[in-house]
Amino acid sequence: MSPAPFPYKLVATDLDGTLLCGDDTVSERTREALVAATAAGAAHIIVTGRAVPWTRHVLDDLGYKGIAVCGQGAQVYDAGAHRLLTSVTLDRQLAGLALSKLEAEVGPLALAASRDGVDGEVLFGPGYQVQEGLPALRLEDTTAVWTAPLNKLYIQHPELDDDQLVKVARETVGSLVDVVMAGPGIVEILPLGLTKATGLSLAARRLGVKAAETIAFGDMPNDIPMFGWAAHGVAMANAHAELKAVADEVTTSNEEDGIAVVLERLLGAA
Repeated sequence: MSPAPFPYKLVATDLDGTLLCGDDTVSERTREALVAATAAGAAHIIVTGRAVPWTRHVLDDLGYKGIAVCGQGAQVYDAGAHRLLTSVTLDRQLAGLALSKLEAEVGPLALAASRDGVDGEVLFGPGYQVQEGLPALRLEDTTAVWTAPLNKLYIQHPELDDDQLVKVARETVGSLVDVVMAGPGIVEILPLGLTKATGLSLAARRLGVKAAETIAFGDMPNDIPMFGWAAHGVAMANAHAELKAVADEVTTSNEEDGIAVVLERLLGAA
């Protein structure tokens, strides 16, 4: 009997905590597994909460020329042409209202914002802790945040942890904006209804691939909609408990080549 074909036409991978190791690199084993999957007929697409400016260097290092979904689904980006195919921005008036309501509930928040565009800057105000190694512009006056189109806001609280902040934010302003946890210390305010699944479905349509033909890998609650859209969702061993609860399977951690472990198994059966 001839082996079964590789069962998926699309492999969707989150970046941080999933495809990337802690040093922002992709292991050789994972690279080889992705190359083998694409040789078997599957497309690989990166689906990340990072906006394009924080994603491009990773794509360039991978030699990635395809479509990437960035900015939590807000941006569909052609990495080969270095241009945005679609972009959704946050209504700044609505976001300002949501922020005011939330601060009235929990007190002052540390704020950062991602500006729209291929070269959009990330701006951060007093007290906001930016992930090490990612470029950002410090602002003393946060009113400058609102002067240009934005993909999203980032918020931090001096006392509430990420789970607590997400919970109270959803309860307080969930009818105005979406609130997601994208990583440790990364709580984001997004346009209402925008998720990774939104951008992934648009990108998949461009590739002629269906949800039923997609396997997705992730590690944080912001990957839950992507798992809901894809046929098979794989959480990393280091994933948040909320994602593990809805995953179809749990693989090893990002540091232990969790993506490669699953793809190698599927390729071995193919």
